[in-house]
Amino acid sequence: MDNEKELKENHEEVLSEAPQNIVHEEKQEITKEEREELTFNEEAFINSLKREIQDLKDRYMRLYAEFENYKKMVAREKEDIIKYSNEALINSLIPSLDNLEMAIRHAEDANSGLVEGVKLTLKEILKALEKVGLSQIESYMKPFDPQYHEAMSMVERDDVDEMTVVEELRKGYMYKDKVLRPSLVAVSKKPEKKELIE
Repeated sequence: MDNEKELKENHEEVLSEAPQNIVHEEKQEITKEEREELTFNEEAFINSLKREIQDLKDRYMRLYAEFENYKKMVAREKEDIIKYSNEALINSLIPSLDNLEMAIRHAEDANSGLVEGVKLTLKEILKALEKVGLSQIESYMKPFDPQYHEAMSMVERDDVDEMTVVEELRKGYMYKDKVLRPSLVAVSKKPEKKELIE
């Protein structure tokens, strides 16, 4: 009990010795204007964060789309490389095919075994090249198509429609779906009507 009494006295003593000018800070009330300003600042901050997040999402989506397009482009290029891997070899063989065809044309009159051998050789080479995708462009008596034909001359003809291939000067070739070399052709045109002078 004495201890209790002693504690009480010490407490009162400490309170009496405490400086009188210490004021306990009370929570100040925030005015309505300050609250509106805080709310406005918070909203502005939140809105700026939302815009930043949206910008980052947009950038991410654009980068993702660009990357997907890049992957597709690389896959297409890889397919094309595989698909057209023999193109250079076939291109280098085409002049040899031309030479064999020219030799056959010039020796057409001679019925020798040599001519027959050249014909068979040409046939076998063409068959082997067809297996890997080479094909001749069929031009004779077909409508002129600048994608497959290169016109070297115009020939007046009554018996065929205008712009029809009437002569093939040099064969054209395709490798799969790609034109390696267009056919050199002569194209028909309607004869000019001559007016009679009276």
